Amino acid sequence: MQNQMTGRLRKAPENFVQGDGVATVFAEAKAGRRSFIRSAFAAAAAGAAGTSALAQGGQKASSVGDGDPNILEMPAHTKGLGQPVVTDGYGKPSKYESNVQRRQSPGLTQTRQASVSFAPLQSLFGIVTPSGLHFERHHQGWWDIDPSKHRLMVNGMVKKNMVFTMDEIMRLPSVSRFHFIECGANTGMEWGNVAVPTVQYTHGMISCSEFTGVPLITLLEMAGADLKKGKFVLAEGADGSSMTRTIPMELITSGEVIVAYGQNGEMLRPEQGYPLRLVVPGVQGVSWVKYLRRIEVGDMPYATKDEAVHYIDLMPDGQHRQYTSIQECKSVVTTPSGGQMLLDKGFYNISGLAWSGRGKVKRVDVSVDGGRNWRTARLEGPVLTKCLTRFNIDWVWDGKPAIIQSRAMDETGYVQPTNNQLRAVRGTRSIYHNNSIQSWALREDGEVVNVQLA
Repeated sequence: MQNQMTGRLRKAPENFVQGDGVATVFAEAKAGRRSFIRSAFAAAAAGAAGTSALAQGGQKASSVGDGDPNILEMPAHTKGLGQPVVTDGYGKPSKYESNVQRRQSPGLTQTRQASVSFAPLQSLFGIVTPSGLHFERHHQGWWDIDPSKHRLMVNGMVKKNMVFTMDEIMRLPSVSRFHFIECGANTGMEWGNVAVPTVQYTHGMISCSEFTGVPLITLLEMAGADLKKGKFVLAEGADGSSMTRTIPMELITSGEVIVAYGQNGEMLRPEQGYPLRLVVPGVQGVSWVKYLRRIEVGDMPYATKDEAVHYIDLMPDGQHRQYTSIQECKSVVTTPSGGQMLLDKGFYNISGLAWSGRGKVKRVDVSVDGGRNWRTARLEGPVLTKCLTRFNIDWVWDGKPAIIQSRAMDETGYVQPTNNQLRAVRGTRSIYHNNSIQSWALREDGEVVNVQLA
């Protein structure tokens, strides 16, 4: 029992892929070779290990008996006064957590304004993503807009065109709901080959928040929208990319689409669309239009640039699949995951996240032998519709190689596919909507690496 209760884990190194190596990463991955990734990762891991060893070796031996000096010797914070109240008007994380940050993949995009940052899933708990760690996807950079000057127009197939100020929107009856938002390109680099070593870069274009705002149906009813002939709405953002997306009316009449101004109990962050954004639960993030300024009611899809040319799926027969907005059931183990290292044999808690754009997660199974055998994990409450769900399962590592996977099922009965099952339908030339099972290989030395299995 003593051996089973050990189990230390070293965190994954942060931001170890340098900009000048990204082109080589993609070239190696496309050719099926992973040597660069392995060498780049190994160097960073060695550096992290050296830092860790130095920190541990630098501790002085206790002069008080043979016990732990951290218990036997009173620390400074037990003997003195702490910092005064409201040192910072807005609270900040501990300095010891300064490495837990959103990260950009250098070279992933041509400009930093039209780019993405990844949430550090490996360092988060529960289901809510702190607003400051929420992933970003911008097409023209982010803005901090003066809310007193921001306006939202509702027009098209309505009895009267209306323009709302922020004050007018915020005085209306509001709702608050927890939902995940996932970029359609999340896990996109895994389509062709294993290209990135940590869960932050493989799955980090997802976050989950409590959003507060006004149901869009409320605004449409105020404008007298034709809800019978009006089958779609066009949502338009105020940033320079003129982001525009078609939203089916049935999602809106259900009441689930929100014109949101609040996130996690406060106003939206500028990077998340302050002062107003659309929340479209279960649908890929590009439809959650930020800096929302116009809603137009129409009778057909609008085929805008970001849905006719981008965010489409290239199928094996060469045709493009359009309006594939729903984020299908998906899961990923976040601990242990790529870049981490198990330092002991013994007990570990395997933990991860599951989600579905079609409703609630019903079940998550976990395998430690590459999918030959599965055990059902615990779903930690609350389990909400179109929201991240945390799962956990107990495991005792015997020191032998293992391949750790998770497989989610949602309340519709849909089961997360393997790589081969997904590629049999979608081919290998896609970018978006990769929801296949993720595999982490645990080596005998305790290192966890990203691998692909059928």
